[in-house]
Parts: sequence; C-alpha cells; structure tokens
Amino acid sequence: MTDLVLEGLKAKQQKTWASGDYGAVAALIHPMAEETVQAADLSAGAEVLDVAAGTGNASLAAARCGCRVTASDYVPELLARARERADAEHLPLTTEVADAENLPYADGRFDAVISVVGAMFAPDQERTAVEMARVCRSGGTIAMANWTPDGFIGEMFRTVGRRVAPPPGIRGPVEWGSEARVRELFGDRVSELRVVQRELVFRFTSPERFADYFREHYGPTLKAFEALGADGGKPLYDDLVALVARHNTAKDGTARIPSAYLQIVATRA
Repeated sequence: MTDLVLEGLKAKQQKTWASGDYGAVAALIHPMAEETVQAADLSAGAEVLDVAAGTGNASLAAARCGCRVTASDYVPELLARARERADAEHLPLTTEVADAENLPYADGRFDAVISVVGAMFAPDQERTAVEMARVCRSGGTIAMANWTPDGFIGEMFRTVGRRVAPPPGIRGPVEWGSEARVRELFGDRVSELRVVQRELVFRFTSPERFADYFREHYGPTLKAFEALGADGGKPLYDDLVALVARHNTAKDGTARIPSAYLQIVATRA
C-alpha cells in the first residue's frame, strides 16, 4: 500500500476517532491503563511517551506515578480532553499531536513508551513497532495493552466488519493482541518480552444499552451506523445485541461482558 493511500486512510481515521465521544468509552476502560502502568513498574521521574494516547488514560496513570509524561496522538480533539483531565487533577502533562508511524522524537528519547488500545489501530503495524522501539532508550520499557482477536472486542470488530467492510490491504488491529504477532513486530528490538492475557469487564443494564452506548459514543461503530443508514443499521444493532447476549455472564438480568486483552511489557534491546 502506497504512502498516499495510507495518508488518506489515516485522515479518515482521524475523523472517525474525533466523532462521537471517545472519552465516554475511554472512561469504561480506565482500569486497563492503571494495570498496564503498574505492570510497567515505571520509576518516578522517568520520561514517558504515551503513543496514541487518546483522552489520556495511560498518560494520567503514569503522571500519577511521578513520571514526566508526553501524551501523543494524531487527533487533536482527543488530546484536548486529556489536557482538561490533567488540569482537573493538577497533574503535569505535555500533549503533542503526533503520528504513531512517524514519531517526532529523537532515538532513545524516552525511558518508557506505553500505549493502551491506541497504537494498535495505526494502519502500518511494522512502522509503528519500529517507531515505538526507536524512541525508547536501550534498557527502557515498552508497555502495551491490546484487544485480543478471539475476545469480545475482537468479535465486535468482526461483527461490524461483516456489515461495513474494513479498508482492504490493512491488517486487523487485533493482531496486536496475538503474542506471536507482537513478537514478530518487535523482533530483536527487544531483549525481553513478557505477555499476560488479562480481562476487562464491561457492565451495562442490558445488551441493548451496550449497543446504544457504542452506537452513540464510539467513533468506529458510530460511523458504521451512519454508513448503513436507518434501514441498514437495524441488522447491525441486532447483531451487537446478540453478540453481547452470547458473552453475557450476568445472572441478574443485566449485562456483564468479559473482554480479553493482551498486556505486554518489553525491555528495549
């Protein structure tokens, strides 16, 4: 795929992530960021880069550890929310618009590079892995949390993709949730790589409420419903409700949805 085509795709992605209210979804997955930052065992005072930081879940978790954090993302609207959150908590945070595939930082600039369900959505996976490793110093830490292919969110992406086809020629973002793929992507750029499969639980009053929430707030599903229109959107809505029902482990009439993700902590070679 040419750079021109990739740039067009990324421009479309930027509009997608800026739509809806990603912060409302990010609020649900906040525990993933806390768990990942704790697993990274960051030292107070460390220079940390959060790649594809979104509204700042991982950035703020690292800042609470006393780290000097730069939150980077290619969607300015999301970084503005991260800035608001940092100010509300009186936490120091630098925000910079930056592309995960072309990070504007010197080699070895950071003690740690982190990303929680962010960098996994960059279209060029190889380039993203190279960039994350490049800006991390030798002996530094790379930590990620990525949705798995066979977990609930991976299945949700496939459910949406059956109604609205993803761009051709792009590897699925949930490949970052495969240990084999992560090892392939980082290769000898890391000297150690520890992988643990963890679980986040979404909780809603009903399967329908989950579908409503993601249709309203989550850019990728919001745009899928827009593309399908009123008539075409009903089958997708029914698909999402059925998907939640299949994964639901609640016994009290509500929705409890376990969602697997891969937690990755690597040491830069």
